Parts: sequence; C-alpha cells; structure tokens
Amino acid sequence: MIIELLLWASVSLIVLAGCYNTSLFLLSRRRIRRVRTDRRERFYVFLLACLNEERVLSESLARIISLPAGNFMALVIDDGSDDRTSEIALAADPDRVRVHRRTLPNARRGKGAALNDGVRHLRESGLLVGHDPEDIVLCVVDADGRLDPHVVQSVDPYFDDPRTGAVQVCVRMYNRGQGLLARMQDMEFVVYGDVFQSARRFIGSVGMGGNGQFMRLSALNTLGGDGPWSDSLTEDLDLGVRLIAKGWTNQHCTTASVSQQAVLSLRRLIRQRSRWFQGHLQSAGLVPLILRDVPTRPALDLLYHLSSPVLILLTSLLPLSFLVALGATTVASIQEGQPLVSPMWLLGPYLLSFTAAYAYGFVYARRERDLGLVRSVLLAHVFVFYGYIWFAAGWWGFWRMLTGKRTWLKTART
Repeated sequence: MIIELLLWASVSLIVLAGCYNTSLFLLSRRRIRRVRTDRRERFYVFLLACLNEERVLSESLARIISLPAGNFMALVIDDGSDDRTSEIALAADPDRVRVHRRTLPNARRGKGAALNDGVRHLRESGLLVGHDPEDIVLCVVDADGRLDPHVVQSVDPYFDDPRTGAVQVCVRMYNRGQGLLARMQDMEFVVYGDVFQSARRFIGSVGMGGNGQFMRLSALNTLGGDGPWSDSLTEDLDLGVRLIAKGWTNQHCTTASVSQQAVLSLRRLIRQRSRWFQGHLQSAGLVPLILRDVPTRPALDLLYHLSSPVLILLTSLLPLSFLVALGATTVASIQEGQPLVSPMWLLGPYLLSFTAAYAYGFVYARRERDLGLVRSVLLAHVFVFYGYIWFAAGWWGFWRMLTGKRTWLKTART
C-alpha cells in the first residue's frame, strides 16, 4: 500500500511538472523584437574570479581582449592561487587586463566573496571614475569562459531599457564533441536557456547563471549589504532573485553565448552538481523575500524553481517504487495465470519519461544543425537517463547540508 502511494504520488508530481514545463516550452517559442532607442556608450568590466586557473585562463583572456568593443576592461581576481594564474593575467594586455590579488586568510572563501572584493577594488582603485553607474556593466565570466565575439553588441540593447538590471547570455560547452557526457551537458544548458530561460522572459523570472551574467552597476548598488553576491554555493541564483525583488528586470539574451569546459569525469560532474543542489537548498531562505516583494506571476515561477530540490528527491524514489510495483504485479499475474506485462506498463512509463525528449531534441537540433533532428531526438532520449545524475547529486548535496558542510566544491579544469 505504501509503495503504491509513493508510486502514484511520484507520478502525479511528474505529470504536474510536465504540464507546467510544456507551458514553458510553448511560451519559449514566442519571439521578442527589440529596437534600439537611446543609444549610450557603456563601460564593460569583465570579472574573472580565479583559483588555480592556469590551464584555461589564457584563452579566456585572449577572447575578451579581442572583443570588437571600444570601452571595456577585464579584472582578474586571483583568489589565493598557488599556480601561474596571476603570472598569466599580468602577461596579458596591460591596457585591458588588471589583476587584483587576494591572500589568505581572506582568500578562498567562495566565488561570491571573491566577486564582492573585486567590486570593492574597482570602486576604491579609481578605475570607474568618470563613468555613471547607470552605464557601467559588470560581466561575470568563469576562468574557462569563452565569449562570442559579438556578445557586447548582442547584450547592449537590453540595457537601453532603464529597468533592466541584468542580462544572462546562453551557455554552451566548447568541448561538447569530446564524448557523450560532454554532449549531455551541452544539451542540458541549451534546453535550460532556450526553453526555461526564454519562457521566463515573459514571466519576469529570468535567473542569473554563474557564467556570462551581465549586470548594471547601479542595480547591484541597490542590493546593499557587504556586497551584491551572497556566500551561498549558488550565489548567482541568489543575485537574480534579489534583483527581481528590488524591482529590476532580468533579461535572457538568445543571440550570444559563453562557452565553458564540460566536465569529462562522471564523479567530478556529480560533485559539481551536488554543490549546485546544496546551493538551491540554501536558497530556501529567499522564500519570504519572494512572497513579500515579488509580483505574483514571477513569484509563483520562482517558488516552483526553488522547489526543484524537493521534486528531484521525490522523483528519485519513482524508479525504485516502479520496479517494486512491477515486480508485485508480475508475481500476481503469474499466480493468476494472466499476461505477465500489460502494454500500459510499457507505454505509460515511456510517455511519462520520454515525451519531453522530442521537444528537447527539436530545440537542440536548432542549435546543432549538423546533428539533424533524428540524432538530436535520440540524444534527447539518452538525456533523460543523464538526468538521473541529479538523483545522486541531490542526495549527496542533501547529506552535506545535514552534516553542516558548506565548503565550495570547486570544479577542476583539464
């Protein structure tokens, strides 16, 4: 009886979530036309929080330096590295790249702390003198992030609207051709950006990612406290919600991307996602803020998004409960001399599990033209199984939360 209740509860949650995700997919197909109005010269500052990033930093800085934009600079925040990170940054174009070194015991306290210190350094060093905070745009780029050459031209029109506080660009994996695991991560980010983020433009609940997030300095100034970023393991999620609560609009740019390195080890990938999962659990503290300061429609979507850890943990019980129920049904069928498996036992789980694969394959095929629609849909079926890594990451992150572990599980580069 308990197994059946768990099974039907899990199925009900999946159906409800599927209906909501379908509505987001349909909403994401709408297009927004933007016409430039008040064209202004803005100052772009690219922030790179780095901890032992000698393997990937050089290429990322080269991409930034070569951007066809006039008024910009990069600030490398060396968060207590003990490799050649600072040396590589100092060897870059001194007119475009500055280095801010953090030392122990203040260093290595998480990405949010490093970014906050970087913003403090910008203000105190005089690098922002002569620029209106309304026209200063800070962009967080991971050390392995490779920005599209046209990223500034794509993002800049969004800031013509004085209500825009932040813009998130698409995220891709530049090594997506190096195996199935890398390909699945690329599909994951494409689906999240082209479906969920694109739909949330119309809802007013676009989230910020840890890579490729552009923010107006005047918007960050309204957040107060010790700095814009929190000490959460998902400081980007917190930032996006707090900007919305302050009345700013977050936008999602579909025409530019930042490419990063996919994790090629399953264990490292689960480790990374456990940090994200734990950060989402920490963000439960944002619920009172959302209920108090966010309008109803975006508030409902944000609450649904913040509930995803609970949904993941509950959904992780579905495969086990399904196998137990299937086993019990099989035994009963044998005893009664009935067919072992009803067609619905095969069709029902397939529809529940793989209907979304056709939508995801369609979306991914539009980004990866060389793959074609059929291959993309087949990959999307694999993507459904790939999603099971969130079960392992979820329970790992939940255990870390219960045991009071809050260390920043940094993703190792290769």
